[in-house]
Amino acid sequence: MSNNFQLVGIDHQPFQALFDLPDEQLGKYDAKRCYATEDFGYPCRISLEDARVGEELLLLPYQHQTAATPYRASGPIYVRRGVQRRCLPVGEVPDYITRRLVSVRAYDAAHLMVAASICEGVCAASEIDAYFRRDEVAYIHLHNAKRGCFACQVLRA
Repeated sequence: MSNNFQLVGIDHQPFQALFDLPDEQLGKYDAKRCYATEDFGYPCRISLEDARVGEELLLLPYQHQTAATPYRASGPIYVRRGVQRRCLPVGEVPDYITRRLVSVRAYDAAHLMVAASICEGVCAASEIDAYFRRDEVAYIHLHNAKRGCFACQVLRA
């Protein structure tokens, strides 16, 4: 197994100002403020970590597949206040992924899905490696399989 990949969080900048809005204005963005009530269950798509009890988050829609293809897609995500985009070291798969059942979706350079599977998060690295051995795979998206929410993008390293 080569583990020649990198998991990347989403950009934090578009969300920073939203945290300063009153709750009634968040509704204009279909966003909802919440606070983590447990240490597992509030996965932040920016930091690639689960929020800790008491941390402030926003739950809001996010377009994770933006290309003009039949696979254009969006879904709900959590983002934590005060975190910055995290790019993990090459080959690292954090608890954020390993503790969940994940959907692994491989896309080509035209942003069309060319392969997909579901696996326990502890097996995600081997699934990712297998897909990146295929020349047509340009990038991968991981989703939390049970709720179907986007988790992160995986790039070739």
